[in-house]
Amino acid sequence: MNQPAHHPWKLPAALAAGIVMGALAGWSVHGHIATGVAVVALIEVAFLLTRIRHETRPMMAQPADVSPLQHDRFMTRTRRIASSLRDLRNAASHLPDAVVLLDQEQQVRWFNHAAESLLGLRRPRDRGVFLQQRFAHSDLSGWLQDGAQEPLNDISAPGEPDSQINVSMLPFGRRQHLLLARDISHLNRLEQIRRDFVANVSHELRTPLTVIHGYLELLDPEDVPELAPVLGEMRSQSKRMGQIVEDLLTLSRLETQHQVADERVPMASLLATVRKEAEALSQGRHQITLESTAEADLLGSPKDLHSALSNLVSNAVRYTPAGGSITIRWKRTPEGAAYSVTDTGFGIPASHLARLTERFYRISSSRSRDSGGTGLGLSIVKHVLNLHQAQLRIESTPGAGSTFTCLFGSARLLPPGGNDES
Repeated sequence: MNQPAHHPWKLPAALAAGIVMGALAGWSVHGHIATGVAVVALIEVAFLLTRIRHETRPMMAQPADVSPLQHDRFMTRTRRIASSLRDLRNAASHLPDAVVLLDQEQQVRWFNHAAESLLGLRRPRDRGVFLQQRFAHSDLSGWLQDGAQEPLNDISAPGEPDSQINVSMLPFGRRQHLLLARDISHLNRLEQIRRDFVANVSHELRTPLTVIHGYLELLDPEDVPELAPVLGEMRSQSKRMGQIVEDLLTLSRLETQHQVADERVPMASLLATVRKEAEALSQGRHQITLESTAEADLLGSPKDLHSALSNLVSNAVRYTPAGGSITIRWKRTPEGAAYSVTDTGFGIPASHLARLTERFYRISSSRSRDSGGTGLGLSIVKHVLNLHQAQLRIESTPGAGSTFTCLFGSARLLPPGGNDES
C-alpha cells in the first residue's frame, strides 16, 4: 500500500506549536502573553500567504489517495486556523505597544499601527529598511549599535517627540528579533503629579508644624507636672513630623534636579562633622571610628553630600544596639574612591535589600519609629548619589551588621587642599 505523500495534520500542528512558543516568549517579558501570541500569529499568517503565493499547484488540492471526507475535514481545520490567525493579526495590529519584527540582518519585516505612531515607521516605505539606519538621528541608534542587550528606558519616541517610551529587544525564531516599545508618558505625568502634590503638601504643613512646635516649647513641664509625660511626647512627635516634612521637601527638590552646581567639598572637614554628629546622636552608647586614607576631596554639592553621608551614619547609630561599633571609612578604589559606613547592628535580610531606597519603606515599622527615623533617608541618599554619578552598594548579614558604601568615580575626585584642578 502506497504511503500518502502529504500529511495534512503537520501544518496545523506546527502553527499551534508556534503560537504556544509565542505565548511563552511573551510571558518571559513582563507577562505580555497576548503580545507574544499575536506576533507569532502574524508571522504564521505571513508564512501561509507566502506559501500560497509560491505554490506551483493549488495548496489545497485533494491528493488522489485521500478520501473526500478527509479532505473536507482538513479544509475545515485549515479555514478555522486561518480565521484564528486573522483575528490574532488584527489584535496585534491594534495593540497599544509598538511591535516590530526584524530579520537576522535587523531589517524590518512587519510592524503594527502603534509602531507607526510611536516610532514613526511608514508602510510601504520602511519595509525592508535597516532599523539602525532608520533611527540614525534618535536615541535608539546607539542602543541598537551596542546590541540592544538591556532595555532602554524613558527616551523620546521618534514618532512623537513629546512622548516617552521604554524599548526592549527580544530574540525570536531563527535569528530573528522583536522590538517592543511601550508609551510611558501617562506614567510620567502621574509621577509628576505625585511629586507636585508631595511638595505642595509639605510646604503647607511646614508653617503650622512650626507654630505648634513653638508653642509646645513655651510650655514648661515643671509648671504642670501632671502633664509632663504628655508634653514630652507631643514635643517628640512634633519634632519628628517636622523632620519628615523637611525630608520630603529635600526629596522633592532632588527628584526635580538633573545636575548639581559643582563645588569643592573638603572631605577632611566633612568627615569630621559627620563624626561629631554621630557622637552627639549616639551619646556615648557606641564606639565610633573614622578611617580616612583616600587623601582626596570631592567635586559636587556640599549641602547634598553632607545630607547623604550624614544620613548613612545616623542610620547606623539608630539601628545599632548600645555597645556596638560604627566605622566610617573614606578610601581609594581602582575606579575612584569609596565612602562606607559599617555597623554591628541588627543586619538586614537579603529579601529587603533591593527595596531599601524606596521612600517610607521599613523593614520593621515599630523599630523605625522607636529610633526616630523618617523612612526617607536612604531615598535621599540614592538621589544625591545619582546626581553625582555615584552608586550605593549595600551589604548586610542578619545579626552581624551592615555596610553601606558610596562609590564615586575618578571624575569626581580632587586633590586635597584649596586647588580646584583635578
